Amino acid sequence: MQRIYKGQSALRITVKTFTDLEGIEGAVIKYRKPDGSTGELSAGVGDMVKGVIFHEVIEGEIDKAGWWTFWAFITFTDGRTAAGEAAKVFIWNEGK
Repeated sequence: MQRIYKGQSALRITVKTFTDLEGIEGAVIKYRKPDGSTGELSAGVGDMVKGVIFHEVIEGEIDKAGWWTFWAFITFTDGRTAAGEAAKVFIWNEGK
């Protein structure tokens, strides 16, 4: 995996849910930044059967260096929800 840098916007975050996503109401990728703040990124479905979701990063979203945690969060049409396993990713300062 290549390094990801603070401020980078040419980036696609991809998460495998290992769940069939047919008929879901929505998907997001939740995160925890190095400073402890949390949020979520809108996600599109890349492969419905394999359960792949993704987010195309825009400028300003990756705004802190350090360890970030990302996980999938799926909402099904009947209101049920499922959180995925968290993955830690280190975000580097440019030039390191």
